Amino acid sequence: MTDTVTRRDAFASAAALTLGIAAVAATTDDAEANQPNMRNALAALEDARRFLQRANTGKGGHRARALELTSQAIGEVRAGIRFAGG
Repeated sequence: MTDTVTRRDAFASAAALTLGIAAVAATTDDAEANQPNMRNALAALEDARRFLQRANTGKGGHRARALELTSQAIGEVRAGIRFAGG
């Protein structure tokens, strides 16, 4: 067995590597663009915010704090979706 690499072997290896990278990139792009879990989380947080807004006051400041944190979470989820290209 020889230790030399032919041009054909080098080309075949480069082609296989390129195809592998392209396949991973395509899968990653689809997953990032669709982001069903992030979009579902965003919808749930927006629903939660609406329920909190409708809730009666007089919860010792906890309702107001929950509204603040929910709005902050909505912003973070939106930022994550934008960051991932969705």
